[in-house]
Amino acid sequence: MSTHQESSTKRGRSVVYIVAMVLLVVFAVVALLSFRSARETQQSLAKADQLIAAIESAGGTAPSREQIARVLGDDGGAVCANPNGALSRATFLSQLTNGATGPGYRPVIANARVAVGQLAIIKVYCPDQLAEFQEFIDDLKTYHTGGA
Repeated sequence: MSTHQESSTKRGRSVVYIVAMVLLVVFAVVALLSFRSARETQQSLAKADQLIAAIESAGGTAPSREQIARVLGDDGGAVCANPNGALSRATFLSQLTNGATGPGYRPVIANARVAVGQLAIIKVYCPDQLAEFQEFIDDLKTYHTGGA
C-alpha cells in the first residue's frame, strides 16, 4: 500500500482554515440577523397587540409586545401547530398537577383561569381551532375563586 505525498504547505492550509472560519462567522451573523428581523414583522406585532389586549381584559399581565412577537410570530408558533392534538392536550394536562415528582405526582382540580392565556393565544392566532379547544377546556373539572 502506498501513501500519497502531501503537496500543500502549512501556510496554504492555514489560509484555507482561516478563510473558512471567517466565512462561517459571517454566515452565522447574517443568519441571526435575518432570523430576528423575519420574526418581528408588522403582522406579528399587530397580533401581539391583540393578544395583550385580550390578556389584560381578562385581568392578567401580559409580556412585552416584542417578546410575544418573537415567540409566537405571526402564526402562533408551537401553540397553533396542533392545539387539539393528543400530544398538545397531554402536555397541557401535565401542567395541571400538584408540582411533585415521582410517586407524589398527581393531577389536581385547577383554577378555571389556567387556560385563559392558552385560549387567548388560540383566539388571536388560530381562531379556526378555538371551538374544539374550548370544548376540551369546558370538559375539564375546575374551580372558580372569587372574581374568576
